[in-house]
Amino acid sequence: MKTNIIYTISKNHLCIILMLIVVLKINAQTYTDKLVKEFSFAKASTQNTLIVGNINGAIRVVGYDGTKILIEVERTIKAKTNERLELGKKEIQLTTQDLLDTLIVSASERCNKFQFIKDEGRKRWTYNWDTKKGDCTIPYSYSMNFTIKVPFGINVAVSTINEGDVLIEKVTGLVKANNINGHIKLTSLKRATEAHTINGNVDLEYEGNPIEASKFYTLNGDINAWFQKGLAANLSFKSFQGELFTNFDELESLPTVIEKEPHKDGVKYKVNNSRFKVSKGGSNLDFETFNGNVILKER
Repeated sequence: MKTNIIYTISKNHLCIILMLIVVLKINAQTYTDKLVKEFSFAKASTQNTLIVGNINGAIRVVGYDGTKILIEVERTIKAKTNERLELGKKEIQLTTQDLLDTLIVSASERCNKFQFIKDEGRKRWTYNWDTKKGDCTIPYSYSMNFTIKVPFGINVAVSTINEGDVLIEKVTGLVKANNINGHIKLTSLKRATEAHTINGNVDLEYEGNPIEASKFYTLNGDINAWFQKGLAANLSFKSFQGELFTNFDELESLPTVIEKEPHKDGVKYKVNNSRFKVSKGGSNLDFETFNGNVILKER
């Protein structure tokens, strides 16, 4: 016996359903656009540097055979009301500073300003939380995803915090990459390199073995580095719960080194007793993790 079940909806229930649909639409206000910029260095030199600061979103930088810096940013803002969405569109902007041989590009936020500061003896570009601006709570969410093409040989320093990875490829100048909640992947490297993240892996591929000091760190993740055959360098390794793995034919232990650096409370000393020499030795490549391994391989 076949039984047909028929569902009926009263006018009141239909009205409630329509109201729910309207509420859901109101709660899902989203705006996406693309910001496009083009720059040239006013003073061309080997010191030309691009600095990128981001808060929420990914950064991808690719070297190419050209002279201009080409920037595309996908900006997405989400809010529960149209008024808040319009506020986000107004406040979340792309800012630039042209210092002749250096270009600084950053995502701006209500109380976050990307600026040059001196912190415990270090000089760097970073975000400075300015609570003097009043209410720093933003009633919307947003992301800024950067895609940038740069001349092969310039120097690049980029940083982001949430919701994205950092990818740099085919840049033959100096490379610095910082992240908080995301991975870092650097390919076709030739020069000195620094990479630092908290929650993510650091992946490195060298097209030409480095002859300058380089430094790599992750708190919760692995460091994977590929070098060309014939690497000659000094290696420094430190990890709380991780191990060092390599296919190098032979590592020679080096003496303990005590390093010191200025600190606001005096002089800070660092003892490094996990140092090795590869081949004839050379510049120092520093690898440090907390909850992760370091894997070093020659191709």
